[in-house]
Amino acid sequence: MARFDRYLLSQLMVMFGFFGLVLVLVYWINRAVVLFDRLIADGQSAMVFLEFTVLSLPSVVQLALPLAAFAASVYVTNRMTTESELVVVQATGFSPFRMARPVLTFGIIVFILMTVLMHLLVPLSKAQLEQREAEVAQNLSARLLSPGQFLEPTEGLTFYVGDVTPAGELRNVFLTDLRNPERQVTYTARQAYLVGAGNSIQLVMVDGLAQILQASTEQLSTTSFDDFAYDIGGFMTIRTRDGRRDAHVPTWELLRASEALSEETGKTRAQLLARAHDRISQSLLGTVAALLGFAALIVGRFSRFGIWRQIVIAIFLIIVIKAVETAGLNAARETPALWFAAYAAAFTGIAMVLVLLCMAAYPSVFRRRRTAP
Repeated sequence: MARFDRYLLSQLMVMFGFFGLVLVLVYWINRAVVLFDRLIADGQSAMVFLEFTVLSLPSVVQLALPLAAFAASVYVTNRMTTESELVVVQATGFSPFRMARPVLTFGIIVFILMTVLMHLLVPLSKAQLEQREAEVAQNLSARLLSPGQFLEPTEGLTFYVGDVTPAGELRNVFLTDLRNPERQVTYTARQAYLVGAGNSIQLVMVDGLAQILQASTEQLSTTSFDDFAYDIGGFMTIRTRDGRRDAHVPTWELLRASEALSEETGKTRAQLLARAHDRISQSLLGTVAALLGFAALIVGRFSRFGIWRQIVIAIFLIIVIKAVETAGLNAARETPALWFAAYAAAFTGIAMVLVLLCMAAYPSVFRRRRTAP
């Protein structure tokens, strides 16, 4: 590899690592805050929170890498243009296509990283994350056995337990059921136990009092009981899937899109094919983003005031590519024969790069055509 190629590639990789780290931290903190509110508020431990954030990390990296590649390409090209480094290189006889070679190498590295993420890490992490979410949702200790806290496992139902003994005995239990506005019930008990009965869960309260308020007559009736079983299985029901989600299925299996897989995931054959080809397209878009950031910035002439106009154009072109991506995916999800529409954004980006490089390589041709009457 030529010295210029090594130099430009090293600059791109350094800035790619910097922007990638910043973007991943921004996305990760945003998701971590949501997970923290949901898990810690439900009584989960810090280890569960850490596990969930780690499992969500591949999806965050998947979003950040193409943006980081684009930002690194734009930043390095802008700096080298402003400092006249690219002008000197062009003066030695390097064409824009030749200067784009290390950027293409950088794009291939991004493509490899995105491929590993899209086809391996993201599906596995999403499947594992959903499994752990189901396990946590079924954890009664986290949802109900939180001493000293008023919990609302479902709307209209409030639960409080004063203490939980090492043997699993609940002390000073308070349960209010306001789901029926016409008949509001409040239970208090000195002791209670959680007992499994088949697929149901019973809260057995001992030595307690039931207070029933009839809203229509405003009549309050109380009943003391030695023991009373309250079925909490209704609001503790956890919805589970019998099969996999399409996001968890390997790419090679999605490309086959069999009828059995459609029944398992609940998706049509067109949607499964679109999912598979979108994964491949997303990997290509990382390379396109890197090349587009470079090609858009070398089109303009050198200016002491910078090349901000080209940067704005590069950002606009990225927006256009994302719009084409959305339109192509929608078309691919409707008809299986239009699976190639998932690559519309990648091909559009490659065409933009080639046009921009041609404009930079032959500026006089394009300028003459533009000024011709």
